[in-house]
Amino acid sequence: MMVFDFSAVMMLLVVASGLIWALDSWLFAPKRYARFAAAGGGEIPANIELPVPVVVDYARSFFPIFVIVLLLRSFLVEPFRIPSGSMIPTLLVGDFILVNKFTYGLRLPVSNTKFIAIGTPARGDVVVFRYPQDPSTPFIKRIIGLPGDRIAYRNKQVYVNGRPVEYAPLGSYVGQKSAAVHTGADYLEEHLETVNHRILVTPYAPIIDGEYDVPVGQYFVLGDNRDNSRDSRYWGFVPDENLIGRAFMIWMNWDRGPDLSRIGTTIQ
Repeated sequence: MMVFDFSAVMMLLVVASGLIWALDSWLFAPKRYARFAAAGGGEIPANIELPVPVVVDYARSFFPIFVIVLLLRSFLVEPFRIPSGSMIPTLLVGDFILVNKFTYGLRLPVSNTKFIAIGTPARGDVVVFRYPQDPSTPFIKRIIGLPGDRIAYRNKQVYVNGRPVEYAPLGSYVGQKSAAVHTGADYLEEHLETVNHRILVTPYAPIIDGEYDVPVGQYFVLGDNRDNSRDSRYWGFVPDENLIGRAFMIWMNWDRGPDLSRIGTTIQ
């Protein structure tokens, strides 16, 4: 995931280019025209446009582009790259994904403050969020527990409000490229209410048991690669204000080369 705040950079570019353009329009351009008129001894024809400094030309050319990019990434979709295997088999190392930024409400860029509530996260959603222990770092996991839920994880089995989540065995996982290290793990389909998705469980890995009461306004998340994921079992819950959006599509994959078969894959 990205380790710098792209929205903050784009906001800075918007402000800087807009300020340069505005200052030139209001202050320096009238002086240029006045000097030109004085030198020519008369009024300036309406169809004449005087040359502008290079920095001003670039500012007014790129300002609308910066604004459009900022709006698209802040309120519509944002791309991310998957750097680790914590969400295998759903997401592989090198997947480039798109994240819906308005599913859970519109937020101001940089501050991430919600100003329009649209929807709320559902159990089973794959979400990108700001890591609570380091908000500059985006993480991606699956929502298992909603506010008010009691989640238990015992002997590699998830329980939601006292009821065990159902699984269907799919055999042994066979991974390719970076995922090859997980070959041999148990390959399961998890039935999480209305969402059916696939997970990996490594039988010989240490068991991380625990019970968790999800606070109001927060979420309990797990990686689909259950024994190779640092998630809510280790560092706690995800506050609503940390949510960035819901991952919905893979638009390409590059892991030691391209994998064209993953282009356009929807994220379940």
